[in-house]
Amino acid sequence: MANVLVTGGAGYIGSHACKALKLAGYTPVTYDNLVTGWQDAVQFGPFEQGDLQDRARLDEVFRIHQPVAVMHFAALSQVGEAMAKPGLYWRNNVAGSLTLIEAAVAAGCMDFVFSSTCATYGEHDNVVLDEETPQQPLNAYGASKLAVEMILRDFEAAYGLKSVIFRYFNVAGADPEGAVGEHHRPETHLIPVMLEAIDGQRAALTIHGTDYDTADGTCIRDYVHVCDLVDAHVLGLKWLEAGHASRVYNLGTGKGFSVREVITSAGSVTNAEVPHSEGPRRAGDATKLVSGSTRAAAELGWAAHRSTMPQMIADAWRWHKNGHYDK
Repeated sequence: MANVLVTGGAGYIGSHACKALKLAGYTPVTYDNLVTGWQDAVQFGPFEQGDLQDRARLDEVFRIHQPVAVMHFAALSQVGEAMAKPGLYWRNNVAGSLTLIEAAVAAGCMDFVFSSTCATYGEHDNVVLDEETPQQPLNAYGASKLAVEMILRDFEAAYGLKSVIFRYFNVAGADPEGAVGEHHRPETHLIPVMLEAIDGQRAALTIHGTDYDTADGTCIRDYVHVCDLVDAHVLGLKWLEAGHASRVYNLGTGKGFSVREVITSAGSVTNAEVPHSEGPRRAGDATKLVSGSTRAAAELGWAAHRSTMPQMIADAWRWHKNGHYDK
């Protein structure tokens, strides 16, 4: 089976991608420094511990495993932290990605699937976002991802490196079979924070901002199930293997949910009250981020089968109650 190097393969999305790759007949090779990832999440192929900025270690891993492609998830991704510590995001996300891309080209590994984000678009009030929407990121997280997209374009022009870039929206849910799931330290994502509040593991969920220009005053996001998301990454890999040109795809459902709507859905799924309080807006948060793209469906044949809010919360709740990582 062909090897695929998966950076961040011990993290939330990366671990689900490794399972999807294994099911698709590849051998995922996880490369992770375990700063935010979990070794227990590495279940589907070899593990190589290392940092993205360690060129010698990357060269060694490329030499040992000779991957046919790279699937790059490793990144810092907290908007609040990105606003407070922009240098950390430029150094880790951009410098680390540049080192990885240089190592891939040096090894002759010329197919690259990149995990980008809708945060590259910034604030576009009352606009559904497609791949041609102007990119005007509001924070160092979105800006760092946009910078890597630009690096990939330059490396294609110079060396022929082909890439599929996925700009995706809020990722939620967990593996329905319970092998892997979402576990951050600290946890900042809405749905797992909400489930912790329901389960008494934290006092309450804080709604960050209730004065947005939306129907209920809370910001709106497009949510996509993590299993649907990683299915798209496998399809993107096959797209490159078939010799197609580099492409950019949004991954979302085209339907937005406000924070209050997510809270209501969670109450229905778990049959429990969601303890919550109200707080001020967070710097760098957009009012509404919703995909208006059908390109992934039209070109890759992608469909978001599990990306309903009740399904995403139910799968996340099952993992919350039954899944864990010890290390």
